[in-house]
Amino acid sequence: MTLKEHFSITLQLAYPVVLSQLGQVSVGVADSMMVGQLGAVPLAAASLANSIFFVLLMFGMGVSMGITPLVSIAEGKTKNLRIGRLFQHGLWINVGTALVLTIVIVGLSQSLHYLNQPEEVVDIAIPYLFVITASLFPFMIFQTFKQFAEGLSQTRQAMYVTIFSNLVNVLLNYMLIFGKWGAPEMGLMGAGWATLISRILMPLLMGWYVMNSSRYKLFKIQWTGKKLSFPMINRILKIGIPTGFQYIFEVSAFGSAAIMMGWIGVNALAGHQIALNLASVSYMMAAGLSTAGMIRVSNQIGKNNRQGMREAGMVVFGMVLIFMAITAILFVSLRNFLPTLYIDDPEVIAMSATLLIIAGMFQLSDGVQVVGLGVLRGMEDVKFPTWITLLAYWVLGLPLGYFLAFELEMGAVGIWYGLLIGLSITAVVLFYRFHKLSQRELRP
Repeated sequence: MTLKEHFSITLQLAYPVVLSQLGQVSVGVADSMMVGQLGAVPLAAASLANSIFFVLLMFGMGVSMGITPLVSIAEGKTKNLRIGRLFQHGLWINVGTALVLTIVIVGLSQSLHYLNQPEEVVDIAIPYLFVITASLFPFMIFQTFKQFAEGLSQTRQAMYVTIFSNLVNVLLNYMLIFGKWGAPEMGLMGAGWATLISRILMPLLMGWYVMNSSRYKLFKIQWTGKKLSFPMINRILKIGIPTGFQYIFEVSAFGSAAIMMGWIGVNALAGHQIALNLASVSYMMAAGLSTAGMIRVSNQIGKNNRQGMREAGMVVFGMVLIFMAITAILFVSLRNFLPTLYIDDPEVIAMSATLLIIAGMFQLSDGVQVVGLGVLRGMEDVKFPTWITLLAYWVLGLPLGYFLAFELEMGAVGIWYGLLIGLSITAVVLFYRFHKLSQRELRP
């Protein structure tokens, strides 16, 4: 297979995943833009609540991704009954994960008063956090359908569902935040309820498709918890749990950065939220390319095509570099305009514009590291990358950010420079890891 063919196949797989991932993060973007119209305090409260919720949501997404490479490998080997069993086990794992994460978030919510955050921010952040936490169960059930379908290279269906549900979210935001069309004016809480309702729609629509599509009949999907196999549960979790921690180590680093921003002030926290919100758009789109790379790599392994596996991975690295170079240029050139989409406070806009320059600097590193995690996941190599993300962010990036911000008095910029260094180290190490492992696979 030529590189052009690899590129074409990967692009067809990737663009629905990219749009689907973009749809996931657009819920937060829409919330932030509309909540920003209420002022800096509600926006800071949304930032604080989302910094906790998003970390654990990403862990859940990571756990659900344990399904995809195993389904893709099984499809490469045409093991249809095993594919159906993987769905059954993944569903119960994801429901259990949602329960655990809900308990953890409820417990963590009680600690917000002790994080030295502005009290007026904490008072409205906690009830908002409770409402969006209720969306974990429907979200994780949707993830089961999504990751299962993507393992079979069926990536468009989740895209359609995600886009539709997010359109519903935007309409409900407008109604409930501002009290339009006869709805009560709920402010920040309206954004939370809109998120919950739109996420309940997602598994209903995706489940209806899987139940009624002839494509899935031959897998004999089971929904009950009967005849669960602990070896299969273990294999899914051996990929899913480290993947979840990979997300936690990176996303929680940015969440912890939000807490440090709160020590600086409300404007710094609000500016961080806007810049991070924009950066998360490009990150999630790169994550879509990462998923496509994972599918391609694992499917080639299932077909025992080692050369194709290496080529597929390298093509995705090239694609993400091109894409993230474009977003870097956009962030830097539009740094003074983009924050105005969220808020009209001049001090917050100035802070966001400064941070967007650094966000532009770490786009390439962010893209390479997320693709590196994906293609290595396709090879079922997850433990080493997990340790790398832990060391890069929590041993180096965050402590360095704290030192630059508070010891050298660089403020908010220092925190983001620390994160930039963590991302760059992760990117270099993970690319080298895939290069060496895929070379080793080619040896007779």
